[in-house]
Amino acid sequence: MNIFRVLVLVIALLAGGVAAYLSLNTAPPAPVQQIVQPTIETTEVLVVAGDVATGGVLNPENVRWEEWPSSAVNPAFIDRESQPDAIEKLEGTIVRSQFYDGEPVRDGKLVRSDSGFMSAILPAGKRAVAVRVTAQSTAGGFILPNDRVDLVHTISQTSDGQTRFVSQTLLSNIRVMAIDQTIEEKNGEKVAVGKTATLELSPSEVEIVSAAEKAGSLSLALRSMADIKIDDAVQKKRRSGTVRLYRSGKAVLVTTSQ
Repeated sequence: MNIFRVLVLVIALLAGGVAAYLSLNTAPPAPVQQIVQPTIETTEVLVVAGDVATGGVLNPENVRWEEWPSSAVNPAFIDRESQPDAIEKLEGTIVRSQFYDGEPVRDGKLVRSDSGFMSAILPAGKRAVAVRVTAQSTAGGFILPNDRVDLVHTISQTSDGQTRFVSQTLLSNIRVMAIDQTIEEKNGEKVAVGKTATLELSPSEVEIVSAAEKAGSLSLALRSMADIKIDDAVQKKRRSGTVRLYRSGKAVLVTTSQ
């Protein structure tokens, strides 16, 4: 009986020693470090709510205020602190080039005009002229607004009972503003071919095109995006002076002024 008590006592002492040993050799848990995120200063910027196409009109339903990091705010953006009534002031303005959902509103992409959209986006000193076109005369219908084209004039000449056709490039690097009433590409698809193409021309070019339409037919030759820049001196030489057109087989000189 005494041996049993001694055994229990020994076991208890051993257990206590083990517990003491473990408590002395166990490292305290590492303190939890609190990571404090730096405070980011924000600014409320006016952005569009949903895509707004070229020619669209801004209104309270398609714009909203959105928090932006102040360091990322461009001076061209409209912020709420400096223009708190911007939504009311911009209501009814026309979109010059397409906005995408969440894009900040900028004055440079807007037109404030009580007249039509076309006259609002037409650069100073330029004229918008509509010419008759067909699918065959517009690169099979692949010419879209804002493309650059060469204007080709074709006439028929009859000699000795035979008819032949003669073509010449009247103007180069002309911007197409619209095809019929379409002023933008729709959802990445080419537009349907209309009956007229509206071109951006100078006053002297208007004279050339008007005379050419009376004397023959016009075609649009689509230019490559990599080939839309022509030396200004070359363009001026081509677009001013005297242009020879043919009417009923007779040469007619059209004098233009730049």
